[in-house]
This record gives sequence, C-alpha cells and structure tokens, in this order.
Amino acid sequence: MVTFDELDRRILSALQRDASQSLESMGEQVGLSRNACWRRIRALETAGVIKKRVTLLDATKLGLNLTVFMMVRTNAHAPDWLQNFSKATKNMPEIMGVYRMTGDLDYLIRARVADMAGYDALYQRLIRKVELSDVSASFVMEEIKETTALPL
Repeated sequence: MVTFDELDRRILSALQRDASQSLESMGEQVGLSRNACWRRIRALETAGVIKKRVTLLDATKLGLNLTVFMMVRTNAHAPDWLQNFSKATKNMPEIMGVYRMTGDLDYLIRARVADMAGYDALYQRLIRKVELSDVSASFVMEEIKETTALPL
C-alpha cells in the first residue's frame, strides 16, 4: 500500500471527477501551484496509484442497453483451464469484468450487450471456448448507482 497525504487525496478526488481538467484548475481546487500539482500526479502515476486515465462512455447512447451478470460454475479448476478461461473472457469486449468468487459460485462475469440476442451470442461464444458446468444470468432492470470513483 502506498502512503499519501491529504493533498494527494484531494488530487485523486479531483482526477476521479474530471481527469481532463487543466493543471491550473486542479491546483486551484486543491491549493497547490500548477507545477506542484503536476509533480504529485507524476509521483502517484509512478507509484501505480493512478493506473490510467480514460473517458467514460454512455453505454445506452452507444446501443449497449443491457447489463448482464453471468454466474459461472465449473468442475475444472486446473491451471490450464483457468488460463483458457482468462484468455477467452479477456478477449471478449462485451465482458467488462470477471471475478473469482467464494461460496457456491466460481466466477461472476459482468457484461454489456445490446439486447437478449447480444447476450445469447456472447453466451454461445463463451461456451464454445471454455467448458463450463453451469451458467445462469441476471439482467439489470435499473442502474441505481454505477461509479468508477473509489472512496478516498
């Protein structure tokens, strides 16, 4: 874990709100000069606290109207199966997240598709690439909260 102070927290919060803002604007928000702000951002990037800066898109405006959570169970737990599963899911752009779970479930997949036909196509491609013992899905009816901002 990297240690950082209150100024770093303010910089990180400002970046999470809007990473495209100017250094001058950010410096004013956090109480630092442009150069001091830039040095701290570079240090946070070097330390790996800031992994990358991205643009968040509106999925529904791009026709990706359906969020699906796929619950996966498998009887295979060998390293080669996991490598194949990881490769397959990483290469499917509809899949937004893959998580190895505790309890009854082995893996949870979060995906974004246009509609049920898009989900079925994703499902068919996944089961052709990886042997799975059970896949069930739940579909999001309403997004109540969705954020990328971490609590600082």
